[in-house]
Amino acid sequence: MRVLGIDPGLRNMGWGVIEVQGSRIAHVANGVCHGQGEDLAERLLALHTALAEVFAAHTPEAAAIEQTFVNKDGAGTLKLGQARGVAMLAVAQAGLRVGEYAPNAVKKAVVGVGHADKRQVLHMVKLQLPGCDIAGPDAADALAIAICHAHHLQSAGTLATALAKASA
Repeated sequence: MRVLGIDPGLRNMGWGVIEVQGSRIAHVANGVCHGQGEDLAERLLALHTALAEVFAAHTPEAAAIEQTFVNKDGAGTLKLGQARGVAMLAVAQAGLRVGEYAPNAVKKAVVGVGHADKRQVLHMVKLQLPGCDIAGPDAADALAIAICHAHHLQSAGTLATALAKASA
């Protein structure tokens, strides 16, 4: 199964695709979509167009996005939320459900601690996806989100199998 992770951003939206087979994961691709343009609407359109190209090129079967956290700058949080909405729209247009994870949950799944810094996340992503050429910190975060979602899907599958066996 191919899993797409998305790290939302208004100027730089990271994305990463991994292949999951059982407990094994492998890197497929990663990159950064750039929100270019003079105004907000142009940037959001550029992000959506770029994400649609990622979907067309890599045909993921599952997708996840990082949840937005509220910071001191309300206007910045709102704009980030709009970029996140564009990412969620692209996932929905592809016919997929959106997995959503808090930043701390992603870090805990990949690094083992919820308050890891970006360097630690990058290091652990490289360890889990050896030989992967990562397009930058936003792409590393997106790959971490994909890894987190893969773990969640595996756990849900294991639970469903156990429940099916128990009810039989």
